[in-house]
Amino acid sequence: MSRQVATVGIGGPVGSGKTSLVRALVPRLREDGLQVGVIANDILTQEDADVLRESFAGLIPPELVAGVETGACPHTGIREDPSMNLEQIDRFLEIEPDLDLVLLESGGDNLAATFNPELADYFMYVISTAEGDDIPRKRGPGVTEADLLVINKTDLAPHVGADLDLMLDDADEVRDGPVVTTNCKTEDGIDEVAAEIQGQVLFA
Repeated sequence: MSRQVATVGIGGPVGSGKTSLVRALVPRLREDGLQVGVIANDILTQEDADVLRESFAGLIPPELVAGVETGACPHTGIREDPSMNLEQIDRFLEIEPDLDLVLLESGGDNLAATFNPELADYFMYVISTAEGDDIPRKRGPGVTEADLLVINKTDLAPHVGADLDLMLDDADEVRDGPVVTTNCKTEDGIDEVAAEIQGQVLFA
């Protein structure tokens, strides 16, 4: 393995709130003194990377926020051929050799956005209540295989007719690993996600 830094993959459907989760997580990790890099995978644009770079101005160096344009389904760059992401991690380490952690965000419109273990030491999958409360019981590999399942946008559940308790029960039924609920607007659950990352990846 060429990389010498801990990595966390963050996958999930478009609109589930992955970018908002990263925006909330990085300040929390920086509070604990961690040097963090962020990679946003997309097909043809740098839009998510630009948003994150602006959000983290003054918090982490802009050169430690990068977009990887896969040119195809983002899953390709995180699962089948992670070389573009691994090369970007190497560039991060040239800039900051003492980097503690790299967050790798990648979207996808189905439940199969899993990460190659060569790329990610730890993998969380983000879904939202707005997608419907049947997502956990559909048992896609993102839901069942992720080290951590994040059910985001809990505030929207009553507005879209989603049963959050049902989602949690179904998630417990199909998974062996932990589940955290989050509302990135109010930062509910962000401490729990940060604690999972640090406990399972950095200080395991």
